[in-house]
Amino acid sequence: MDSQIHTCAHCSTDRSITDTRTRTDQRRVRHYSQQNSPHRSSIRPNSLSGTKTMNSPVSLSRLKLGKLKVVRRQLLQRYEHQPFVSCLAGLYGCQWRRYQRAKAQPGECCCSRLECSSFALLIVTFFLTLIFLYFWSEAQNDYNDFDWFNFGKLGFWFPWSVVLLVLAAALFTYIALLLVLAVCLLSEGQRLYLHWSHKIGILVTLCFSISATAVLSDLRSKEWTTLLLSFQVSAPFLHVGGVSLMTFLSWPIALHFFRMNKRASKHLVVFNKNGGSGLRSCCYDGVPFLMHDRTLRRTTNIQQVFPNRTDAPAAMFTWPELEMLSAGSWFLQRDPFGTVSSLDADERVRVQNQTVPSLKDLLNLAAQHERLVIFDLRRPPRGHPYRDSWITRTLEVIHNESSINSSQVLWLPPDQRSLVQELDPELQQTSGDHASIEELQEEHIVRLNLHYSYMSQEQIRKYASVNISTNLYVISQPWLYSLAWCAGVHSVTTNALHNLKTLQRPLFLMTPDEYSLMWILTDIVSAFLIAAIFIFHWWRERGLPFWSGGRQVNENGPYSKFRTELSDVWSISSISISVHREAQNSPVTPSLPTISEEPPV
Repeated sequence: MDSQIHTCAHCSTDRSITDTRTRTDQRRVRHYSQQNSPHRSSIRPNSLSGTKTMNSPVSLSRLKLGKLKVVRRQLLQRYEHQPFVSCLAGLYGCQWRRYQRAKAQPGECCCSRLECSSFALLIVTFFLTLIFLYFWSEAQNDYNDFDWFNFGKLGFWFPWSVVLLVLAAALFTYIALLLVLAVCLLSEGQRLYLHWSHKIGILVTLCFSISATAVLSDLRSKEWTTLLLSFQVSAPFLHVGGVSLMTFLSWPIALHFFRMNKRASKHLVVFNKNGGSGLRSCCYDGVPFLMHDRTLRRTTNIQQVFPNRTDAPAAMFTWPELEMLSAGSWFLQRDPFGTVSSLDADERVRVQNQTVPSLKDLLNLAAQHERLVIFDLRRPPRGHPYRDSWITRTLEVIHNESSINSSQVLWLPPDQRSLVQELDPELQQTSGDHASIEELQEEHIVRLNLHYSYMSQEQIRKYASVNISTNLYVISQPWLYSLAWCAGVHSVTTNALHNLKTLQRPLFLMTPDEYSLMWILTDIVSAFLIAAIFIFHWWRERGLPFWSGGRQVNENGPYSKFRTELSDVWSISSISISVHREAQNSPVTPSLPTISEEPPV
């Protein structure tokens, strides 16, 4: 009796479709055996009987279902081309040629232990790089101070802050791209293989992020305060972005959750939580002048005029010597604040011809425009003729050589404060110490000049209650200026007056109640979407067969329809068993039924 392939009850059309698929699978099995078996013609057609004769020492009937699945997978790899997966594998693992892809079923392990470790390291590097990029991008307000600090250590000016920002952004983009490629490969069911060059790149990026964060934390610990202040501005955006990302990732997580092998434990955890100047005391002949640095090397052309005195203290030059230096050419060359392009031709000429300003010039300019003046005062070095009379010489300029009123001067130097109050009680005594109210009142302090990291709405209001106003330095970013505005700061010292003077109101204005409402609504919408996604995947995946122990399992009984790839595997299994039984002339019904592609009639 001729052996037959047993199928479910179908109409004649279904039988013809099944027979056609059977013949196609037979040809694929024969071609695969010819390519891989040491006996090139192990399976050949019998022209008389129309049946298949098994000449190979290893019969297909001995292949287990797991091996048949491998056969089917390799056949698809040989004849099917997937450009999208090939591109992903090429970028992630540098495997640009067509290769035999090892496809994992949903819920199975995606890769080897080494590749799992590489993927985990990629995730850790992504978050550390993101933290550093955010940390340094929010520190833009202090880039000039950072470059000035490096200038003092290295001896030459270079925009290290911008270079560090660009490098951090490039490395983060690289790591983020690798992570996206890995997620896409996993979503396609592909086992991961990360090329060794990418592994080295991940390690380099990880070392850079850790070392840069550690060094900056040690040298500029106040930047962490800036980071905390930035959360007051960016927290709503970070919250919405984090919730949106979690909602987006819930789709593939839910898909794999409901397709995991039911023999494994199912665990899913979702977290949803809610312009000032520094006064360089007196020059050698007693003229107070303005200079931020200890030397003249960074902001003047002293190397061309006095090449042998580039490292000499600025206070050791006479006033005629200082007037010989150009104090504006460096600004046009280095453009430290990105404002040179906004200058017209006349302004460029005026900047080019700028000389070192004297204190008298600053005071007269402030008196003309009715502005307040604040400056620090530094004592001349040893050997200077005015080292012991620098305070009284500065007061002489204010009283006798300028047209400014004493009430317009915020006196910041703490040296000999009691003597200064006695000589000129109209000066506004200003302190740079974050002291108690009692201590400030004892010294007749009416203003505080503090670093912006001390910004506290509670403290500012506390000082204001006893008529002590607050000035913060140096604030150059609009978001930081908006924070100071909302905190009740009375004035700020800035290097970016051209940007801040155009602001008519804070960049943002959100009350605590409005922020809480936004937070709650965002979380509710996210929770609803995540629940809907899980319910959808549960509804779609219920009743579908799954793999357990290398074989297909169905808790609710036999299926009449399954996916194409698995149907072909079952068809090959039925053919192999049927052929084996026909070779033995003993018709036995195969234990595994062939699953038809068409629904029963």
